[in-house]
Amino acid sequence: MRIVVDLNRCQGYAQCVPLAPDVLELLGEEALAYDPNPDDAQRQRVLRAAAACPVQAIVVETYTPDGPEPVTPDGPEPVA
Repeated sequence: MRIVVDLNRCQGYAQCVPLAPDVLELLGEEALAYDPNPDDAQRQRVLRAAAACPVQAIVVETYTPDGPEPVTPDGPEPVA
């Protein structure tokens, strides 16, 4: 699993931080630090944190034989 946070989009609301505190951390009032490759044991926490982001700044990818695939709390997103 890999996560990417669009730090230009992130507004520092920090609604994600308490949902995945081992992966996401607020530094100061607005700077978000994160582990881009969290352990798979953190999957549900990370997915909930991404879903809680009001500006959708967190993208979670899982790796499949066909390459990376974005995921949502309910499963992979449909590919257009």
